[in-house]
Amino acid sequence: MSALAVKLPITKDSINGYTMIDDFTTLVKQNLKMLVLTSKGERIMEPEFGVGIKDFLFENFNNMTFKKIDTSIRKQVEMFMPAVSILDISFAGSEVDKNLLGVSIFFSIPSIDVRDLLEFTI
Repeated sequence: MSALAVKLPITKDSINGYTMIDDFTTLVKQNLKMLVLTSKGERIMEPEFGVGIKDFLFENFNNMTFKKIDTSIRKQVEMFMPAVSILDISFAGSEVDKNLLGVSIFFSIPSIDVRDLLEFTI
C-alpha cells in the first residue's frame, strides 16, 4: 500500500523524503488529535473546525468543564470525522502540575473493525 499522509510533526526519511503514515488507524489517530487541538477559526476555510481544547486549560478542572470538552469532542467528530465512533472519553489531572490535563479518547472505526485509544497531555 502506498502512503496515506505525512506523519506530523514532519520529519525527514531516507525512503520517501518525509516520514509517512501507511495505515488507517494511525491516520485516524493523527486526524483526531489535530481536530481536538485545533481552535475554531484556526483552520483556513473551515471556521467551525476544531475543539480548541487549549481554550480550557486555565479553567477549573471539574465535572462541568470535562462535560463541555466531552460534548465538543463528540460534536466535532460527528461533523468532521463521521466514520469514527467515540466510545469513551476520560480526563486525568496531574498531581505534579495542576495545569496539565491528560485526555484519553477510546474510539472505533466500524467500517474496518478497528478499536484504538488516543492519549495525550495538554
